[in-house]
Formats: sequence, structure tokens, C-alpha cells
Amino acid sequence: VKITLKCGIFQGVLQHVDSNRSIFINKVKNLENGRCVPGMKMFFGHEIVNVQLLDESKTCDAEGMETPTSRENPASRMAVERRGEPLKQNTQGSNASSQETNQLNLCHFKSTCSDEDTEEAIEYIVIDQFQKKFGSALMHIKKQHVCAIAAEGVNLCRHGKLSWLQVATRNHIFLFDILLLGAQVFKNGLQMVLEDKNILKVIHDCRWLSDCLSHQYGIMLSNVFDTQVADVLYFSMETGGFLPNRICTLSECLMQHLGMPYKQVSFMARKQHAVERNPEVWFMRPLPPALLNVLALETFYLLPLRMMLLDEIMSDLTALVDGYLNAFREGSADPLGSTEFSCMEIPQELRQLADFHKLRREKALQKFQQNEEGLLIRKPMGTVERKTARKEANQGESSGLIPMNRVAYLTTSSARPICFLDPVSQNNCNSLWPKAIGNFRQRQTLPVEQGTNRCKRGPCGFFVGER
Repeated sequence: VKITLKCGIFQGVLQHVDSNRSIFINKVKNLENGRCVPGMKMFFGHEIVNVQLLDESKTCDAEGMETPTSRENPASRMAVERRGEPLKQNTQGSNASSQETNQLNLCHFKSTCSDEDTEEAIEYIVIDQFQKKFGSALMHIKKQHVCAIAAEGVNLCRHGKLSWLQVATRNHIFLFDILLLGAQVFKNGLQMVLEDKNILKVIHDCRWLSDCLSHQYGIMLSNVFDTQVADVLYFSMETGGFLPNRICTLSECLMQHLGMPYKQVSFMARKQHAVERNPEVWFMRPLPPALLNVLALETFYLLPLRMMLLDEIMSDLTALVDGYLNAFREGSADPLGSTEFSCMEIPQELRQLADFHKLRREKALQKFQQNEEGLLIRKPMGTVERKTARKEANQGESSGLIPMNRVAYLTTSSARPICFLDPVSQNNCNSLWPKAIGNFRQRQTLPVEQGTNRCKRGPCGFFVGER
């Protein structure tokens, strides 16, 4: 682009346009003296007189440069190509109307997305400058006890580069543009949040982000609930101590533990396809709204996923405590007089934990195959399962199962419900996760007439076997 200011004329590759109409460009060249300015330069909106989209191929040929990659393409080119329109070029012989067309209005630097991309639209806040929204966002995050964290970049580790850091709370989703904000974003408060031991961070596979933050920014990520680790722990519990041969992706965890249909987790497939087409897609500025929506969604579902995994992991504890509650009060009063309170032998109600493990191991060996290392082979979702999931998704939409743009009202096995707020309207949602929560609670509290068909009843009053 060619930018005409009140005090000069500059040329460079467009990177970003913020809400104040300030423009960020790199490979900056001062056209008045021919000097090149290293790094990225910011031009304030009140200083800009005119902006022109230059002929990219001719400009590169004149300067002996290669055509920029998709990471460096101007946002206007991307927006026009997505609409399927030809990109208009400047010519010396153009009339006044064509010149007026080539004068780019700054408000048109917003990318457009199709109706398909907006099916799962969710409200989020992009933080790309320190002046306005950064302070209030950071104050809100610091008040939380639990928040979800995700990140995107290229080769995300000590050798890669971080581009986006997403933070989701019960009420808001913040997308921090690390590429534009730089390392200063951590020094201005994000480091305190990531290292705060009083704020629980929910992350899916924290290894890569932890390595990147530690070696590139000196940040020691702490107090983390990793949903990938929790999924393996639950699998080990359900199989009587066996380990799976592979870990689960975020989309697999959402489908397995929250009962979400495949269509609702398809945003992860769109993300993967975008990265395969362009590995540096997360450095595109401005980032298309469809990809911003993906960044928000992958962080948004981590909080309800944590609650469900906690319920599943704590299910054994809940069952054993229920047995403890009924150990004396539902039995005869005669033995109580001879029972010594100082007796430290493990009671029968707790001995059944060994029975749980034995039955689960037998069932696991029937359900799964073992590899050479003795790990259970957990297969990823195949084509048949995805077709079934798509069918369930279509049926779920007609019955109102799991709305597209909100987190539902979760009810756990505890007495107090955990409420998540609608991120768009900020009101409590009335809908339930019937498949995820209902099935789980059914396993916890089977009535006698349903439970005896599949399970045998233990002496303490709860069922042993398939829950």
C-alpha cells in the first residue's frame, strides 16, 4: 500500500488496521528520500490523507523483490478475493471514477466471511493495542479463580513463534494479538496471570505453550488443569488401571465427554485445513473473522469440559462416600454397640474399590485390543462414526440439543449447580446438556429396577459393575 501523510509519503506491506484507523505496515520505504525503514511502523489515522492499493507484482518487480507470501498479503487483497471479485489495479490512464475506486476507505479493511463461517458465531474481544481495552481485560481476568487458556502460532515451542493467546472466563473471551503487542504484553500483566497460583488455568495439552512461554518469555506457567491429562486419567480409571495407546484431541474430548455432535466441533477441522493450506495463517493481519471465531471457540468449551471431567474423575469418590453414608444408618442397630470407634481396619465399603478395578479390567480387555507394550488401542473417530455424528447433529439441532453459540447450564453431581453465562446476551442459559449430563447422572443414580438388570448390588446399597 501507498500511504500519503500530512508530512510525507510511505510505502509498505499492510499488516493491520485497528478501530482508530491506525495502520501498521512493514518493509516500509520513504518514497520522498528512498530510504527503507526496518521493522514495523504505525501511522495514526489523523495523520493519514490517502491510502492506495498498489500493483503488487509491478512493485515487487521494480524493487527486485519476490512476491510476498500469504503472511504478508494486504488485507484488502484477501477480502476482495474471498468475495470472488477481481482485484482492481491502478493505471496511469484511469479516469476519475476508477481512481476513486482505487482510493481505499479504511473502513473497508475488514475481512468478510461466508454464512457457513458464521454458523457458530460467538462474541469475543480482540486485544491488539494497549491504549483502550487491554487494561480492563486484564483487571477482569485477575479477578477470576478459573480461566481457560489456548494459543496459536507456528511450531509453538521454544523454537517457534507465538501469534495469539486466548483467555476465556465465564463472561468474556479475550484474543490477545501477541504479534502486534509483542513481549510487552506479558510484562504489562499477562505474566502475573499465567504465573498466579491462585488462578486455575484450563488448557488442553499445556506442554507446547509451557515450553514456549518459559524459554522465550521467561514465564513459568503454573496451577494448570490439563484436559488431555484428565482424559487419560479417566480412561485409566474406567479400564481398571490400563493406559491408552494414544491421547485425545480437543474435538475428541468434546465429543466423548460433553456429548457434542460432530458438526459442533467441526471448527477444529476447519482450523486444521487452514493451517495445512498456509502454515503461517495465524500471522495474517487482519485475521479473517472465521479464524477469529475458531480461536474463541476452542477456548470457550474448555471450562465446561473441565467440569465434566472433574465429575467423571470424582465418580468413584462419590460412590464410596454414598456407601459410607449408608453403612450404619440403613443397617441394624445391634452391631453398633459392639463396634469400636478406634478400629482402623479398612471397612467393607472401601474394599469394594478393588472389585471395581477387577471388573473394569475384565471389561476393558473384552472391549479393547492391546499392543505390544500392553496399552489399550483407542481408535480415533473413523468415517462411520463421523457420519453417525453428523446425523446426530442434524437431529440435535431440530430438538435444540446444545445451542451453537452458548455454553449451556451445567448441573454436576454436587448439590450446587455450576452456571455458565451466555457470552452474547450475558444472561443465564435455560437449556441443558441433556446427553452429556443426563447420561452421566443416570450412571451415578440408577434406580433398583433399572440397575439390577446390568449390575449386582453390593452390601452397602450401591451397584457394582457397569454404571
